[in-house]
Amino acid sequence: MNESLLKKLKKVRLRDLGHVFLFLLALLPARICRYFRPGLWLVCEGEREARDNGYWFFKYLRERQPETDAVYAIRYDAPEYSRVAALGPTVPYGSFRHWILYLAAQVNISSQKYGKPNAAVCYLLEVVLGWLKNRRVFLQHGVTKDDLPFLHEDKAKLWMFCCAAEPEYAFIKNCFGYPAEAIQHVGFCRFDPLHGAEPDRDLLLILPTWRMYLQREGDREAFLESDYYRAWSALLRDGRLAALLERCGKRAVFVLHREMAAFEGLFQSAADCITVLPWQQADISALIRSAGTLLTDYSSVYMDFAYMKKPLVYYQFDYETYRAGHLPTGYFDYERDGFGPICSSEQTLLERLEPLLTSGEMPPEYRQRVDRFYTLNDDKNCERTYLAIREKLEREKAK
Repeated sequence: MNESLLKKLKKVRLRDLGHVFLFLLALLPARICRYFRPGLWLVCEGEREARDNGYWFFKYLRERQPETDAVYAIRYDAPEYSRVAALGPTVPYGSFRHWILYLAAQVNISSQKYGKPNAAVCYLLEVVLGWLKNRRVFLQHGVTKDDLPFLHEDKAKLWMFCCAAEPEYAFIKNCFGYPAEAIQHVGFCRFDPLHGAEPDRDLLLILPTWRMYLQREGDREAFLESDYYRAWSALLRDGRLAALLERCGKRAVFVLHREMAAFEGLFQSAADCITVLPWQQADISALIRSAGTLLTDYSSVYMDFAYMKKPLVYYQFDYETYRAGHLPTGYFDYERDGFGPICSSEQTLLERLEPLLTSGEMPPEYRQRVDRFYTLNDDKNCERTYLAIREKLEREKAK
């Protein structure tokens, strides 16, 4: 038994063991369900989410492909439940019914690798033991720019892996170990509504990504001593940032990554023009669509922002630590491929941010990089995704 599997088994909780029984109980009802609903497509994101690629794809299916038998899995107490329930049928995430539909579905479609009734039990059945050979379509949550071993074929065994950009497609196809037909360059479903969106040029969106090593430690004191906390907290409290925003007639919204939500209460702003918004209260997709300028470190949200050719800046004060403790380097080189200036100090960041806030435009050199990166830039991403799934199903049927 390898070390990574041992680590995963140590994370198994009592409720995960309960899902083993739900799985066993669902086997017979699932066979019956599959007989009556042979073309069922089950769509989801996180258990409380309806805002990402999964939601937009489900919306497309209900509005443009109503003959498709599509169901969305979400917790019924989720804030966004009513939003998705207005479109079509839903199933309670992680419930016995969810297990039945998951096992019965012709395809399971999710923006998250863990988009399943129970991630631990499904990982055991699908990857470790290989007993459950269902068709899993991965819409992705963000454009893959780094090497992600947990998404390699031997760790995920996805039926289809959807990509948004040409370099991303080539990297995953060559390095992740999947058969060529599994990797599809179709675009992201959530990119469709970005076309025609009118930006709020007065809004600066601040979205740092998470740090795996800090989440693993889960230690409040260690977090307070980290470069991550010190840098972002100092920026939010820096009167120079507040003065810059007021001088340019702007306001800022800071949202910590959901994987760092346990530390949200530690961040405070120094001025009314800077709002610290809890992740659960933030509609990230809506903020990305509306904001005029983006400030991030390594978060893949800059891929969405760049897609709209809006100005952005990178604040990378811990590059070596990030690479050593979070994610290894992939194909994307920030100096060569990045869509905005890179800053390693707060002083440089404030200097490079001001002209972007003043102009509200992405500089020409970065716009050219966007054009090379996104060879698909239209509102047909959901349609291409739908057709790719249909065509792969047809090819399998014809064999």
